[in-house]
Amino acid sequence: AVAAAAIASTILGNPLQLGSSSSSLSVVAFCPPSHHHHHRNYASTFLKSSAVSESPSVSTDNSDDGDDSDKTNNINSKSWWKDFQLKDSTLAPSVIKDFPILATSFDADGKIISPTPSSDADGADGKQNKRLVYLDSAATSQKPNAVTSALTAYYEHANSNVHRGAHALSREATEQYESARDKVASFINANSRNEIVFTSGATEAINLVATALSNTCGQPPKNARDLYLTKGDEIIITESEHHSNIVPWQMVAERTGAVLKYVPACAATGGFDLDAFTELITPNTKFVSVQHVSNVLGSINPVDEIVEIVRAKAAPGAKIMLDACQSVPHMGVDVQKLNVDFIAASGHKMCGPTGIGFLYGKESVLNSLPPYKGGGEMIDEVYMDHSTYAPAPARFEAGTPAIAQAIGLGAAIDYLNKIGIERIHDYEVELADYLRRRLEDVKGVTVLGPPVGTERAALCAFVTEAVHPSDLGTFLDVEGVAIRAGHHCCQPLHRALGYSHSARASLYFYNTKEDVDDFIAVLEDTLKFFGSLGSDAIEEADSDDNFVPLF
Repeated sequence: AVAAAAIASTILGNPLQLGSSSSSLSVVAFCPPSHHHHHRNYASTFLKSSAVSESPSVSTDNSDDGDDSDKTNNINSKSWWKDFQLKDSTLAPSVIKDFPILATSFDADGKIISPTPSSDADGADGKQNKRLVYLDSAATSQKPNAVTSALTAYYEHANSNVHRGAHALSREATEQYESARDKVASFINANSRNEIVFTSGATEAINLVATALSNTCGQPPKNARDLYLTKGDEIIITESEHHSNIVPWQMVAERTGAVLKYVPACAATGGFDLDAFTELITPNTKFVSVQHVSNVLGSINPVDEIVEIVRAKAAPGAKIMLDACQSVPHMGVDVQKLNVDFIAASGHKMCGPTGIGFLYGKESVLNSLPPYKGGGEMIDEVYMDHSTYAPAPARFEAGTPAIAQAIGLGAAIDYLNKIGIERIHDYEVELADYLRRRLEDVKGVTVLGPPVGTERAALCAFVTEAVHPSDLGTFLDVEGVAIRAGHHCCQPLHRALGYSHSARASLYFYNTKEDVDDFIAVLEDTLKFFGSLGSDAIEEADSDDNFVPLF
């Protein structure tokens, strides 16, 4: 309580003042639909799972409807969650030992205590240490021993450059590196290893495609077989996208004269509006890039219907890209069944190292793109007046690649496969539903995205009446609970929903029911604390002018 009061004094009494600067981005054309259709039933765009309850599992006494005490603390209500049990309650406990960082604890001052068998015991001053409750896996997942051991083993026993040497170390490094490519291809059911391009992450994967399509600045390429975008071509995205799937296409529009159009987010839920999407697609539509799962809403977009609409209404040969950062780590993704042309994904969100991700592209489509970067590895022949290029994937992997990181990603895929992606998905669907219902019971909390009972990804972004997300994240951190606060690289979506920022709790298969319960308990205590400060103090703390953005 003393620590909390000290932080409150700092946050509320001496807010940080940040200078602001802005620069305008000129886009050739950025067009919403001419008008908004009535939005479809939001739930109709999601698949039901057996892990999701069809009706609320909360049983409450309706006595004293005028009582404004916290819903979950109403002594006349049944605490349904205390008796709730996950169907696969053994999954998380069986894997937690593989993630040493999850044994981290914090002393009374919020300082990290290195993980030890006794790290959850009382501190030297007799105060109880707090365990880590990690609820930020949508930003980055934790890494199991299998991955960190693979990185160490490579550097200790196989460190060498790939593809370039005839000696034993180079052969071993190359074998491990290319084996990782095979594992990625198998994980998403690609037709060929040649359809997997290693990148630094999903951001680079999207930028690779965007740059390749626009490097002639809208002029016809020398190679008539190369794909390109030009003036009047249409690119379709959505208002719900991560900035990594917005900004590159704004740059493409500026370079080429293409028209960038977007599907507005549903003001109520942020859901995908198929009617508005259908209206936007025309014979001039050459490229569509949408997310598979929203990193803010947790909503799962209807990819099958999106692909069907594009193939039926867009220009012949129009390409579709899927930002799969929040889907590949959590559910089975079969690129052949999805029938998209590209997907982008990040390794660090699926138990892999940072600095590695991949672009999937149909092999014929990849070989129709010009190179992204020039240098070693990506060439066929080099002359002083011109060069020819290797086929995919080599043409997009100039220079020394992230060898260790790719090998680590391969180890992460082995680890996920050992558990089973279907088991992971089913577990997370149920845990996400539990988190959504627990948040629904917290007074003053508004959860963004699908309603209770609709399948969502294992994350919940939310806003509260009592405290700004930045302050909330700080208070929860003091108690050992790690969540995200900010706009989550989705400023247009937040504006569409009427908020500047939100807090986000995101789960993975190593999270437990107890993690959710501890988070809710600390959240409720924090909201009560801010509620006791009075409206003037809350309004001052809630000012975006005083917000230190945690992106």
